[in-house]
Amino acid sequence: MIAFLSAYLADKLPSRLRTIHILYPTIILSGIVILLLVVQRDLGTASIFTALYAIIIYLATGRKRILFISLFLLALVGVAGYSFVGIVHARVASWLNPWDDPSGSSYQIIQSLIAIANGGIIGRGPGLGSPGFIPVAISDFIYAAIAEETGLFGTLGLLAIIGVIITRGLRAALRAPDLFRRILAAGITAYFGFQTILIVGGNLRLLPLTGVTLPFVSYGGSSLLTSFVALLILLNISNHLDIDPAPLPKPQPYLLLGLFLFAGLFASALANGWWSVVRGPDLLTRSDNQRRIIEERYVSRGLLLDSTNSIINNNDGEIGTYSRNYKYVDLAPVTGYTDPIYGQAGLEASLDDYLRGVKGNPTGSLLWSNLLYGTNPEGLHVRLSIDLYLQNRTDEMMVGSRGAVVLLNAKSGEILVMSSHPTFNPNHLAESGAKFLTDPNKPLINRATLGQYPTGSTIMEPFVQALTGNSSANETFMVNVYKAFGFYQTPQIQLPTAPAHSEDDIAIMRVSPLQMALASTVFSNHGLIPAPRIAMAVNTPSEGWISLPALGMPIEALQAPAADEAASSYLVENQTYWQHIGHAQEDRSSFTWFIGGTSPNWQATPLVIVVLLEEDDLRLAQRIGQELLVDAMNP
Repeated sequence: MIAFLSAYLADKLPSRLRTIHILYPTIILSGIVILLLVVQRDLGTASIFTALYAIIIYLATGRKRILFISLFLLALVGVAGYSFVGIVHARVASWLNPWDDPSGSSYQIIQSLIAIANGGIIGRGPGLGSPGFIPVAISDFIYAAIAEETGLFGTLGLLAIIGVIITRGLRAALRAPDLFRRILAAGITAYFGFQTILIVGGNLRLLPLTGVTLPFVSYGGSSLLTSFVALLILLNISNHLDIDPAPLPKPQPYLLLGLFLFAGLFASALANGWWSVVRGPDLLTRSDNQRRIIEERYVSRGLLLDSTNSIINNNDGEIGTYSRNYKYVDLAPVTGYTDPIYGQAGLEASLDDYLRGVKGNPTGSLLWSNLLYGTNPEGLHVRLSIDLYLQNRTDEMMVGSRGAVVLLNAKSGEILVMSSHPTFNPNHLAESGAKFLTDPNKPLINRATLGQYPTGSTIMEPFVQALTGNSSANETFMVNVYKAFGFYQTPQIQLPTAPAHSEDDIAIMRVSPLQMALASTVFSNHGLIPAPRIAMAVNTPSEGWISLPALGMPIEALQAPAADEAASSYLVENQTYWQHIGHAQEDRSSFTWFIGGTSPNWQATPLVIVVLLEEDDLRLAQRIGQELLVDAMNP
């Protein structure tokens, strides 16, 4: 079609006929070709033919209205196709919002974006990616396959090569010895550039997917043959550069064509950087990223250890068959899981960069492992503040109850026990995951950080009393109480936490057991609230065990004398700890709070414990709280 239009226009334009008389034969012939492509449902090629026709007519006549009319007709056809042609509707819908159906009509584009993200900046290396996860990767999605193996650098190089071809093609067109070869060279250049932008933009979700081939790259005999024949023609035209070029009264259309094509390549480069660098980390954590599933079978994931280096979560199997093993299953709401179907949760998600070896390994090791194997180095072990002995005692006493327990070091903020019941067994996610999700008892929820409960009398005593000297306060003063003890602040910790209420929510104020535990530390830590900590250290290959900093900052809630006096008024007779038992009611639900801690003059590690039961059982809450506190005080 390009050759026909070039020859016809070069022959007719010098005769100075009216534009309509020149164009109507081309409209009829090109219209028949485009109509045949539409009937064949080859809409990508039809759009290329339409665009090339408009570009060549514009180059030959310089009439801008040709472009506007063509754009209007393309838009009209696009709307009609979206409304009446199923495949067009599906592709536009998957372009506008692919996340709605990632395993259905948008599967290709989602997997393409994940492949580009997996390539990152330098790529996984030749043959080390997994482009086979993308349907038709050898043709429609060859660009995504290249991006995964060569990264952003490789794809920028590919786009630069296309840019060189466009530059040389336009140069050949501008210096062509006659009008026929000028239009022919420019048309072929437009064909290379527009088809590249169309398919690369489809791979990058910059444009709707059309299914055309990438010139010189995609698998397919006819496409490769056509591309190289077109390149041969360009080379032949450029061999006559020693002849004076034909007159060019209006160079602007050629300059605008070059500007349009380079703008498309530049937009593709920006989109590539967006998906591979900016959005890449988020895409790689998706549960439908099968590359991570394969990598975790071959690369050992780091261990989760308690404060004494006892194993909480480890790996089973050998290289190629690794799977995650959860040794202490009752801690599952806290430690979470990493699963090919259900994704990640808890500490397995928040510490994933360390456990997968992405963070903590030397940069050189990361680069070398990625270049050599296309994977990260072995994962790093992470030590938690959890004491498995105390945790096990807690979980045994919480069996059959719903609620949460938090025991922490009141001075350092280290969480020794975090229990949430009912719990679940993450080793059985494959067969019971759907059941866990629909269980009305919500075993997957970590009640200690995500549960929010009414405070009832627990706030009035001892918190209000510590500030006022008595256990009564109006609503305005309660705002000051909540603010002073940090209830309006969301705890900063490596776990999902429920957002704290604002000062406007005083009438429906609820707090999590972790918030209550942190606030209670003022009575055992002379008025100070520490920043909570659960991930304590990571074992790096270069420096050994290094401490992980707390994410939050300490709060001075009370003056030490006031805090110590308040705690002393709740001391248990003949004991070295204080306690308070409270009750809360909401609708038809009852809740029991137990808070306690070591006395202000306790010479060893200051401790605080909070027990929350989703039932009215003061005796059980007191038994759990007292026994655990005494055990922790006497290790």
